[in-house]
Amino acid sequence: MKIAIAQVNLTVGHIKHNQQIILSTIKQAQRKNIELLVFPELTVCGYLPEDLLYHQQFIDDCVASVKTIAESCHDICVVIGFPRNHPNEPEKKHNSAAFIQNGKLRLIYDKHQLPNYLVFDEHRYFTKGSHAGIIETEIKGNAYKFAINICEDIWNDAKIVQQQAKAKPDWLINISASPYASGKIGSRIRMLQKRCKDNNANLVYCNMVGGQDELVFDGTSVIINNEGEVLAQCQTFAEELLIFDSNSSSKQIAKRLGRQAEIYQALKLSTSDYFHKNGFKKAIICLSGGIDSALTAAIAVDALGAENITGLLLPSKFSSTHSIDDALQLAKNLAIKTHTIPIEPLHAGFEETLTPIMQDYFQNLTDENIQARIRGVLAMSFANNQNAILLSTGNKSEIAVGYSTLYGDMAGGFAIIKDLFKQQVYELCEYRNAISPVIPKNTIDKPPSAELHPEQKDSDSLPEYEQLDAILKAYIHDFQDAEQIASLGHDLTLVKKILKMVDCNEYKRQQAALGPRVTKMAFGKDRRMPITNGYPHNY
Repeated sequence: MKIAIAQVNLTVGHIKHNQQIILSTIKQAQRKNIELLVFPELTVCGYLPEDLLYHQQFIDDCVASVKTIAESCHDICVVIGFPRNHPNEPEKKHNSAAFIQNGKLRLIYDKHQLPNYLVFDEHRYFTKGSHAGIIETEIKGNAYKFAINICEDIWNDAKIVQQQAKAKPDWLINISASPYASGKIGSRIRMLQKRCKDNNANLVYCNMVGGQDELVFDGTSVIINNEGEVLAQCQTFAEELLIFDSNSSSKQIAKRLGRQAEIYQALKLSTSDYFHKNGFKKAIICLSGGIDSALTAAIAVDALGAENITGLLLPSKFSSTHSIDDALQLAKNLAIKTHTIPIEPLHAGFEETLTPIMQDYFQNLTDENIQARIRGVLAMSFANNQNAILLSTGNKSEIAVGYSTLYGDMAGGFAIIKDLFKQQVYELCEYRNAISPVIPKNTIDKPPSAELHPEQKDSDSLPEYEQLDAILKAYIHDFQDAEQIASLGHDLTLVKKILKMVDCNEYKRQQAALGPRVTKMAFGKDRRMPITNGYPHNY
């Protein structure tokens, strides 16, 4: 049997565009005499359309698209995902899969297990299904039995898969939209292998690829036999029509990416898709000479092209010569244009204007934050004028503890590295420089500094990033509290200070630009904390 996996990059809500991709893929498969073609979850509308699902016209348009697609399915079986109303209770909706053959919807299966954790909110929109998902059919004179299920159905207890396996299907077919997180690809494939071995079943697993707001889907679709052996595997972070002949003994397994390459490609694809799917080409980046803006610029160039990136240098009286030189060298290495606008005249004007109404203009962080906000205004104004998106350059460590200025360096429409801890930023810079040395060595080697007052270093306000990142991971990723974190070898007083900083800066994070999710617990849809929060976490 000739099977094809359509690992396609779709756009949420763009039904006509998605339909064109689907029809083009079907024609390509027909030319190659494919017998079974499998698409990812919610193919016609993309994953997840969120509150678009409350609009009945949206559901109607999705169903109409499936019927149009079905008309083109001659001499081929196609499995495709779409949302639909419950047939008897139309106020309810299903996340469904259709098995199409010779122009007809032979079977519609509704997803049983609706995930409602981390980034998933499917209970908000869908009702669980009850259909067994088994279809028996004839293809070119041969009888086949297929068992169809959707994404979460094959995870956790996988009860529906166990029930389907008892019917001894020739193939389990799982259509999926499983978003990426570092380390997840390997664990996902191992889980799928275990499902096949435990249930003595062959599997066709099609996962979505592409960026959707903060989510990025890696693809890495697979075909696995009943012994848990991977027979075919698609590329990671790339569209592909993988063709597999079940009568052939040859394997088609794409090479897996290394850990740093995987994360880098996730950020690159997410950035490219966010811009292109939202109709933008150009990006603006404030280049400070520091490591965060350097990595952001490198990824942006790789994702969008150097011709579409402009770097802004906005030095103050506290900016060091080496930082300006590092920023200019980075721009030269990346072949991006730059503009330099000294902020000191504006900075002095703010001090002169505000001093008469303030008892102490330099009290707290007023003067430092004004410098950051001047830069934010200038950068946003230039981005607005150029019809470009300003890229925010903050990393997860700094965003976690509030080491950033609201409406200042947090300004922007997309934050490429917001889910990278500081140590990961260094690691990715080393990875990118191993491809070609674009990030200046001095940028990597020098102590990080915001340069908002004389001789400032990050370590004046924060512990060393190696220690800070470990504390933050334990608190944010593993939900450990102060005493538990201290038991890992950290000073309890320091731990309590860091936890308080995290909690007190929730209001900033909820106003921050979105960015790619690449860890198991990103700020945003993953970690949902109240801003007004009186729980002390044993500080």
